[in-house]
Amino acid sequence: MPRVKRGVTSHKRHKKVLKAAKGYTGSKSKLYRVANQQVMKSGNYAYVHRKLKKRDFRKLWISRINAAARENGTTYSRLVHGLKLAGVDVNRKVLADLAITDPQAFSELAELAKQNAN
Repeated sequence: MPRVKRGVTSHKRHKKVLKAAKGYTGSKSKLYRVANQQVMKSGNYAYVHRKLKKRDFRKLWISRINAAARENGTTYSRLVHGLKLAGVDVNRKVLADLAITDPQAFSELAELAKQNAN
């Protein structure tokens, strides 16, 4: 059975890690061992923050909707409750976008929500 030399495989793996570590400061972008640790850590951060991004955007949309709702004489919770009772199925992303780009349409939705909340 022939002897297996693993230099090619190791070299390929090292190059892959160092390419991923491009732009890191100091030895984190130069030395394999340090770079590998940082790439793994960065991967974890990326994974976690992909989840957090969803929460952050939802918070942003809710605050925008609340601000626009208060301009129309209601609150966020009353607005959402009224829209639910009215059978209007609009998600928060679209509502927040309407609040910014088309305040007139948002006002109409707010009025509809007020009528159905009572």
